[in-house]
Amino acid sequence: MAASLGSAPAFAQAPATVPAAAAAAEGRCSKPIYLTLDTGHMGVADQIAEVLRKTQVKVTFFAANERTKEGDGSLGDHWAPWWRARAAEGHVFASHTWDHTYWRGDVKVPAGAAPRFKVQPSQGPQAGQRFEWTAAQYCAQIQQSEDRLAKITGVKPLPLFRAPGGKTSPSLIAAAKGCGYAHVGWSPAGFLGDELPSDKYPNQQLLDKALRDIRPGDILLAHLGIWDRKDPWAPAVLQPLIEGLQAKGFCFATLREHPQYKDWILQHGG
Repeated sequence: MAASLGSAPAFAQAPATVPAAAAAAEGRCSKPIYLTLDTGHMGVADQIAEVLRKTQVKVTFFAANERTKEGDGSLGDHWAPWWRARAAEGHVFASHTWDHTYWRGDVKVPAGAAPRFKVQPSQGPQAGQRFEWTAAQYCAQIQQSEDRLAKITGVKPLPLFRAPGGKTSPSLIAAAKGCGYAHVGWSPAGFLGDELPSDKYPNQQLLDKALRDIRPGDILLAHLGIWDRKDPWAPAVLQPLIEGLQAKGFCFATLREHPQYKDWILQHGG
């Protein structure tokens, strides 16, 4: 999934530029980028929220009900106030499926038959088990997370979803669109590397690569905590990354403003 991450000269970090943040908010930015954050163990969630406040950046959160270091899951009651606070700050939300359910393949069906998919939840009571699901069952997984986000934030999520691991097929994407959800992946340079082992991909290397390679229009991906990264990417890299990109004239926007999804969102609500 990740490209080879070579070393690059360190970028001179600069303070966040308030005009750039304001330009993004007003839709005047000529170099927009879209930071998206998927759920994780939530151990760094408060620090990430503080960085986003300091830098005046709004993001799109993709949420599944994942196991957390503290509380009853990322979409459980313990974390509900955290999500409400992010909604009040103007961030937007979308589904990452309820049980962080991976697509593992399309099931061969007769011509003209309804599609079916091989899936494997990584969270919840059936974690690790493999099933065959209909399109309706997969869509129900997307909607369960969407419904929970709407309930705890009071804000309607965007009609978008991100498949865990970004793993999809044309048939799965078409099935999800049929029930009102467009899929969102990420740009090659937008893979920020927080899932990679820190002994091979240290934070400084990931920061340098992102500052070197990110281009206008890119969708960026990181997480609210990765269990198996020994030297956590967030929040250590997040603030210098945001400030470095802002110093280069980039503005951050949510996927509500993304040209590929803007019309879809208007047509399908959110």
